[in-house]
Amino acid sequence: MVEIRLRNSMTRKVERLEPIDPKNVRMYVCGPTVYDRAHLGNARPVVVFDVLYRLLRHVYGEGHVTYVRNITDVEDKIIDRAAERGIGIDELTRTTTDWFHEDMAALGVDYSGDPNFKEPHATDYIPQMVEMIEALISRGHAYEAEGHVLFDVKSYPDYGRLSGRSVDDMIAGARVEVAPYKRDPMDFVLWKPSSDDQPGWDSPWGRGRPGWHIECSAMSRALLGESFDIHGGGIDLQFPHHENEIAQSCCAHPEGHFASIWMHNEMLQVEGKKMSKSLGNFFTVRELLDQGIPGEVIRFVFLSTHYSKPMDWTRRKAFDAADSLRKMASMLGRAGAEVLRDLQPSEPFTEVVGALADDLNTHLALTLVRSTKPEPDDFEDGLKAWVARLYASQLLLGFDLREHATAIVSGDNRDALAAIMSHALDGKEEKQIALLSAKLTRERNQAIRSKDFSTVDALKAALVAAGVEVRMSKDHVELVPGPNFDPAKLEAIR
Repeated sequence: MVEIRLRNSMTRKVERLEPIDPKNVRMYVCGPTVYDRAHLGNARPVVVFDVLYRLLRHVYGEGHVTYVRNITDVEDKIIDRAAERGIGIDELTRTTTDWFHEDMAALGVDYSGDPNFKEPHATDYIPQMVEMIEALISRGHAYEAEGHVLFDVKSYPDYGRLSGRSVDDMIAGARVEVAPYKRDPMDFVLWKPSSDDQPGWDSPWGRGRPGWHIECSAMSRALLGESFDIHGGGIDLQFPHHENEIAQSCCAHPEGHFASIWMHNEMLQVEGKKMSKSLGNFFTVRELLDQGIPGEVIRFVFLSTHYSKPMDWTRRKAFDAADSLRKMASMLGRAGAEVLRDLQPSEPFTEVVGALADDLNTHLALTLVRSTKPEPDDFEDGLKAWVARLYASQLLLGFDLREHATAIVSGDNRDALAAIMSHALDGKEEKQIALLSAKLTRERNQAIRSKDFSTVDALKAALVAAGVEVRMSKDHVELVPGPNFDPAKLEAIR
């Protein structure tokens, strides 16, 4: 059997995956809080752990892997957003959950009909949360105060082990809620009271609702048990969310060890900068899809960077991804339309499986898939067999390019992957941006002498309106097309 090695955030080492039960490998990944569209950063862990799920199913067999990814449908952000929009909380969470499913399906993540994928909603597990909180109180790890129930952080000596920080460091570096009813500033809420206009459930501590952290602990235990194999999520969840999950789960159920391996994907940037609404580079998956950028392209860009490294979304990477995907589809197209019509995956290439088994090295796996060529020996069983292995290798990474391959074979120029070409710079646009950059430099130099920056400001405003990011330093001007780049508006700038 293939040996899978994964980086364990708890030990900071790449370790061999040794399932508790190889006939039921269990993985839990923190899912979305459904109050708005998923942005690009939200989508990265969805795609990363989808590839891991595919690898686990390949190695251990269909039906021998259980994947749980929750839906947080009770949380203060949800309450606030529903109030802002003047709609009910249930309506908001139903709508945004549907949006999430649609957008992730466009990225190749669709588990509808998969009996081994579980998607628990927090509001369906309130009794289990209450039960876990009662256990924590009875064991001396939680206390009631003014209608709240809080976890006593000092009662768990291993608190901070996952993030590698002491409690004092955490207090110094974190924004903690200061409340008079807390014994310690780091104590976190397990249960909070609800007003009449807020969602709430009856409990031994009065009508209220759960804290965010207890939700995942209760759902993972209900569906996977006190101990399971892998827990994943974005690095932004390592502290405090995952740290708190460990504390409350291990204290409530000391007979288990919670997760054996912790995995965290790194953060996402846009054109070299942190994604931020204030910088104008914050956008959702749906916005990219509506711009005509295919979901396969977004997925390819995600997987081009190792999950443990910060990922930079750039227009150039999107263009290169579309080019690579067309080449991958063309490789399938070598078999011809007749073979493509009946194409079924077989065993993926050993080297591709090996790359993914080595701490989910998707960058290497993509490189192998893009560069593979049939050897003379491959033709002994016919080109069809080799193409079937190539198809299986692409599917393992989440790319089903058969339809695109058929479009290429038939000469159909309406291939969806070609849409990205209209969003990349062609030679004419590159030249125009170079000319505008030189013009802006000249105008700025003139403005420095004359102290009149009106022409510079007007030119900058026109560039920004065309979706071009203007980067200026003391002695340098750089123009970079952003995600909303509009070639037509660029053409109008003189």
